Amino acid sequence: MHRSRIAVVLIDHPEESYEPAAAFWAGAQGATRSVNEDPAYESLDRLPGNVALELQRTGSGTPPRVHLDFETDDVAAEVARLEGLGASVETRHDTWAVLHDPGGMVFCVVPVWTDPADFDRYATSWPAS
Repeated sequence: MHRSRIAVVLIDHPEESYEPAAAFWAGAQGATRSVNEDPAYESLDRLPGNVALELQRTGSGTPPRVHLDFETDDVAAEVARLEGLGASVETRHDTWAVLHDPGGMVFCVVPVWTDPADFDRYATSWPAS
């Protein structure tokens, strides 16, 4: 058994459009932009369920998009579960993976990084396959 949840909504913009887009989304949310340890990210106020709303600077030429991060206590098992539902893996990294849903939408599977109490409260348990 493993557990997972959608824990992060990321609003991605390439460097050339990042500043006006970040200002827009902060204003639209009525949120303050908080700089993270990694300069590629800024945080906005949390969504219900304590889901993180993040701004992400992406590489030049990457189209603006919104993507989701699934957090899980077993990345390999979660990737396998999502592949069974029709997702495809774009890239695997040491601790996380980039996937696409059957329609081509990008999303990531990452280890648990939010508050463990939130993960315990909101994650879904999945049977071993």
